[in-house]
Amino acid sequence: LLLAVCAVGIGGTFQYGYNVSIINAPTQHIHKFLNETWSSRYHKELNPDLLTFLWSVIASIFSLGGLCGALIGGSMAIRLGRKGALLMNNIIAILASILMGISFPTGLFELLIAGRFLIGINSGVGLCVQPLYIGEFAPKHLRGGLAMGTSIFLTGGILTGQIIGLRELLGGEKHWPLLLSSSCIPALAQLLFLPWFPESPRYLLIDRGDELSCAKALKRFHGSSEYRREMEDIQRECFALDGEKPRKPWQLFTDPAVRWQLITVIVMTMGQQLSGINAIYFYATYVFEQAGIVAEKIPYVTLGTGVCECLTALSCVRSNYVGRRCLIIGGYLLMTLWCTVLTFSLTYQELYSWVPYMSMMCVFAFILSFGLGPGGITNTLTAELFVQSSRPAAYMIAGTVSWISFFTVGMLFPFIVNGLKQYCFVVFLLECFFVAAFIFLIIPETKNKSFLEIKKEFHKLNFGRNA
Repeated sequence: LLLAVCAVGIGGTFQYGYNVSIINAPTQHIHKFLNETWSSRYHKELNPDLLTFLWSVIASIFSLGGLCGALIGGSMAIRLGRKGALLMNNIIAILASILMGISFPTGLFELLIAGRFLIGINSGVGLCVQPLYIGEFAPKHLRGGLAMGTSIFLTGGILTGQIIGLRELLGGEKHWPLLLSSSCIPALAQLLFLPWFPESPRYLLIDRGDELSCAKALKRFHGSSEYRREMEDIQRECFALDGEKPRKPWQLFTDPAVRWQLITVIVMTMGQQLSGINAIYFYATYVFEQAGIVAEKIPYVTLGTGVCECLTALSCVRSNYVGRRCLIIGGYLLMTLWCTVLTFSLTYQELYSWVPYMSMMCVFAFILSFGLGPGGITNTLTAELFVQSSRPAAYMIAGTVSWISFFTVGMLFPFIVNGLKQYCFVVFLLECFFVAAFIFLIIPETKNKSFLEIKKEFHKLNFGRNA
């Protein structure tokens, strides 16, 4: 099971974290490349406004690709299987790496844009299919811990990108094309290791009707002496679905039986993106400067934020013992607290010499709290709130909401910061508090419950207590 999570994660959410992270290091080198390419092609200087526009396209086209990937990820998982979709997804990553790698020697910045779009598609598909696959092959009592592999590999990708992007490694002027094309390495690793593992047992029995292959897959994942209980659970779900085919996203919106599950997933996904984590990263450099850290050393201190996320994701494997509901509510409430403290510390940053260090503590504490709850549990709950026929469509909807929110934050965030300054965290603390309240009032605990048992819990919400 552990090896399967590693084989799935290296080419899944790891790619997302890695490609979000590595684009920051070569910013100045890409600006220079755009200027030189424009001058040699058109024999005139590149307008600064056009330079800003081209850079914005290169940076933001990734999220547009991610949205496209989320929209096709569920369909790929249904047609090719969970494992087949992930394997096919690596072809997109390799093609993207080639395009980004040859953009500099060929002098075609358009290839860089195309490569970023394709690697965005790869990340969108990975974010959709990886938690789906892990949630379906994990045994009920280990589902929470194994599903945290999604968060562990995502934060591991961010940290790896921060390290590889240092100027001493591939972040320098000579090597930045290699940095952008290095995303082919996780793709090749997954193509090498993932074929050794079986397809999702639930997909094999419920979607394909192949009971023999399902039993073989369960024996591989759970052991020949432990697989029968899980087999019975899958058979019960298959019987309850009564041959129902995989559903389309728009069918979920019109089905009252999944109304509150869908609202929950949308609220949690938007809450994750709009929680203020991007504001924390934006303010981190300012906070570190105020604490007296030399500008040249800040990239190395920023590595600490990546380490924080990784450590929290690893510790959240204990969600299997604590419970999803407790962790995600606690995470949001702690983020509310740190937003409040950070607002005060940034307001009085220059009043006392110790205040900048309190701001530094808040930055790291907020990131730890985010990893404790929203960063780690959201994808796990999305897998648990839906039965087999609705799960791929639910991930398509969650992925679409996530990428649209990600793009919206990227567009509006600079205006929020410029308008409200440090008081922008008041907006985020209110958002975190309301999401915590929603989860407290609506979401039941899902730990150690089968998908059918969770469906029954929501049946009361969807149709009333006496349903």
